[in-house]
Amino acid sequence: MFALPKKVVPALLALVATAAVAGPDDDMKALAVKSGCLTCHSIEAGAPGPNGMAPIGPAWQDVAKMYKGKPGADEFLTRVVLEGSNPYGSHWKDKTSGLAMPPNKVAIKETDAKKLVKWILTLAPK
Repeated sequence: MFALPKKVVPALLALVATAAVAGPDDDMKALAVKSGCLTCHSIEAGAPGPNGMAPIGPAWQDVAKMYKGKPGADEFLTRVVLEGSNPYGSHWKDKTSGLAMPPNKVAIKETDAKKLVKWILTLAPK
């Protein structure tokens, strides 16, 4: 049997606790990067867009704030991620420089889109 020095145990426990707490956020951020989401969206509200323009898409904290507590928000937003949005009905008009969300079925699987949207909806500022 292998015994760890007493000084190492607290450090390992802290590392394991940090990994357990940071895991879901890190997993979702990695999924967002892999799927190309962060090309247009930021996580935190107030992040600038390219060349000082308005951001291309809304910050996810703003999305979470807008849809907080709305029934069916996760299903609606998952559909928007996969199928895109209508530029004529955008409630982000004049807040973003993008006209509409393009369809992303080729970039992300529906199950992953659902997971990502559920996580996004937890990001509303307190």
